Amino acid sequence: MLRQSGILLHISSLPGPDGIGSLGKEAYAFADFLHEANMGIWQVLPMGPTGYGESPYQSTSIFAGNPMLISIDKLAENGWLDLSDAERYVPENPELVDFPPVQKHKMALLRKAFAASERKLKKDIQRFADENEWLRDFALFTAIKAHFGGVMWTKWPDKAAQMREEAVLAKYRKKLDKDISFHMWCQYVFAKQWRALKEYCNGLGIQLFGDMPIYVAEDSADTWTQPEVFQLDEDRVPRRIAGVPPDYFSADGQLWGNPLYRWSFLKSKGYGWWVRRMKHMGDMYDIIRVDHFIGFANYYSVAHGAPNARNGRWVIGPGKELFITLNKKLPGLNVVAEDLGAVNDRVRDLIAFTGYPGMKVLSFAFGADDSNIHTPENIPVNTAYYTGTHDNVTALSRVKNCTKEELKSAKEITGFKTLEEAPWAFVKTVYGSKARIAMAAMQDILGLDDWATMNRPGTTGGNWLWRMKDGAASPALARKLKKLNKDCQRQMEVEEPEAEEKERKETVL
Repeated sequence: MLRQSGILLHISSLPGPDGIGSLGKEAYAFADFLHEANMGIWQVLPMGPTGYGESPYQSTSIFAGNPMLISIDKLAENGWLDLSDAERYVPENPELVDFPPVQKHKMALLRKAFAASERKLKKDIQRFADENEWLRDFALFTAIKAHFGGVMWTKWPDKAAQMREEAVLAKYRKKLDKDISFHMWCQYVFAKQWRALKEYCNGLGIQLFGDMPIYVAEDSADTWTQPEVFQLDEDRVPRRIAGVPPDYFSADGQLWGNPLYRWSFLKSKGYGWWVRRMKHMGDMYDIIRVDHFIGFANYYSVAHGAPNARNGRWVIGPGKELFITLNKKLPGLNVVAEDLGAVNDRVRDLIAFTGYPGMKVLSFAFGADDSNIHTPENIPVNTAYYTGTHDNVTALSRVKNCTKEELKSAKEITGFKTLEEAPWAFVKTVYGSKARIAMAAMQDILGLDDWATMNRPGTTGGNWLWRMKDGAASPALARKLKKLNKDCQRQMEVEEPEAEEKERKETVL
């Protein structure tokens, strides 16, 4: 059995110019770092255009890429931009993303590159649109939304545009033609840069591990174009919304606000919507993390307008039938099921049925309970084991804020003596575990404190900001991780070149 290891680091968290990580040379440098460290997996967060609070889990499209992650330098290399020092945005703090000025700066540069290349790329973009049926509607949605000042589509002042009356859409297609073309251009460029990075990573033996939110944002092209898929009323407002009940993160539960699915309708259509979505994910990533997998077994439903998630109800989900369809239509999907939270027998039964590895988190392992499912001795082999996820504080922050009992347990489980030793002890414990897949957040590998936490569930603002310091992924750190992988028997399997394989066989004969 191949024992894999990897690092969780979103593209936006890479160092580099323009105030946010991109698909440029820093991404390739990080791939080289992973290769030198003998890592087989690079995990990223959802790659779509960010929505409310800059959350990648509230994207305006389940298919589109985030234009803010396009490499400006690569556009310049293509001859579409003439960059001067005055045009480059220099952030006050290069280790945090300041979204408003970054977006303003980067969008201006993208517009310049579009103007310089639009005519040359027109046929390629039209071909790309023909191959991606979602693109024209997404571009139209994005252009109309910007035209109305960025307000949610259910609040657009033009009711006919909300309801997608064809005569009105035709009017906006004509009126906003240049903006629509720009948004299509952005998606073409993003896809091209992403494919190039994926091919490079795969050539190094590195799999790209993507993240797919189970739910769709209310303010998205998907709810606008296909309202029948969701539990919406006649005005396209959600009847009931997604969330989770009170838990570890929040006494009021988490009110996510996403519209819930009309599973009976999706079933009547042979789950075609899900087949198309998962095919896109399978084309984009080598491994797919399905966020909140619990929701396929049973989902938490809260009335729209509720002040919190305390009074929701659990509803039976599509269960095995959906995955029978997906397996038939898309055999070989490489999925990890995020099964953290309110796991019951129905959830466990569904995961066992699919055979997907679930997830466990070392940060949840500490305390007096010997049956804790997150401790190294209790996790199954078929598991993706994490030091912490994007929703957890860093390992250093975790141990700093442990109770006395938890701290004692953490030291016993991971073997650290001082707080400064704790992050690396977390990494060693996860990589040394029996889990088939071992994942560490880059913040934990670097031993960073709470300021580098990516997201604090139940909060708005101040999330998704962290960026890795330039030079942090050093050759010395790669060597340290490579040794750890060797000690933990997590080396990548590398195929022998054909010539070497032929020579080896001849020698044996």
